[in-house]
Amino acid sequence: MRYLCGTILLGLGLISTPFAQAAELQTVSAKRVVMPLEYRVDGVVEARRKATISAEVAGKIEAVYFDVDDTVKQGEIVLRIRDLEYRASLEQARAALAGANANLQEMQLEYDRNADLRHQKLISQAVFDKTNAGLKAAQARMTSAQAELAQAEEQLAHTVVRAPYGGVVVERHVEPGEYTRPGEPFMTGYAPDQLRVNVNVSQSVIASLRIGRRARVVLLDNGNSVDVERITIHPFADSKSHSFPVRLDLAPATDRLFPGMLVKVVVDIGDTTRLLVPSRAMVSRSEINAVYTADKEGRLALRQVRPGSRFGDQIEILAGLDDGESIALDPVRAGIELKRQQEADR
Repeated sequence: MRYLCGTILLGLGLISTPFAQAAELQTVSAKRVVMPLEYRVDGVVEARRKATISAEVAGKIEAVYFDVDDTVKQGEIVLRIRDLEYRASLEQARAALAGANANLQEMQLEYDRNADLRHQKLISQAVFDKTNAGLKAAQARMTSAQAELAQAEEQLAHTVVRAPYGGVVVERHVEPGEYTRPGEPFMTGYAPDQLRVNVNVSQSVIASLRIGRRARVVLLDNGNSVDVERITIHPFADSKSHSFPVRLDLAPATDRLFPGMLVKVVVDIGDTTRLLVPSRAMVSRSEINAVYTADKEGRLALRQVRPGSRFGDQIEILAGLDDGESIALDPVRAGIELKRQQEADR
């Protein structure tokens, strides 16, 4: 387990300390600052919205309009299937519907005539019942013809495949000229503005995450942070690692992230104090790290320190420096001034 402190912008005031030389040497006071205590763990980016478009009708593929890494807008045509057979079926369905409609109208007229005759008792009940049955059969044929027309229209529509949402193509499964069958995959894509990070958080930290619900995702290449919109914690721990699976939904427009990338997840678990100084004030020689300190009289000294983690343009000092001590911001000029002071003391 590794506990680190997150980056924070510090308003460290600069102090101009006069020296004997003409130019002034700027110094800054080392200060202890309250900062969030953080737990860092590796996470993997994945797509929250990923889909594979599949065939819903059989036929020969006429055209495929997109390939891997292409950006597709919602509703754009990604593929066409030969539709001559389905257009013919649609025309047949329309003709069948017209025939069923004509038959229904004829049977309705006959029913109306026989109903009037039956009311006058000019025809038997058996004849009227036969007419009534014929009308119901005509109505059933009409309903069936309407359903067949709707099915033919839907099958024809399925020969033109459109993107269900905007995204990026990650895999293309077919080529023009191939014969496809229902259920066969065409193309796989994901929405780049809907990503999340999967991570396993230690059981010693999960309680703080459940309470605070504060975490951020840090990119490995440049150290920039990505906002987290929602945190989902699984209600159980892995029996082998004793860690809890956690999903972090990322804010939209994270075009720097792609599924499969490794990132750092930083979980806020409390507060701590750090003694920070500007990193440019640090002097590193071989394995020795030091800063130039200045007392109230402006006397300089090279002080060895033990640095810790970096937080932006600040660096933590673990040992060798006390809170409130003044250090020189420009170690080169400070070294020249220290040499001048030492020569003047001889």
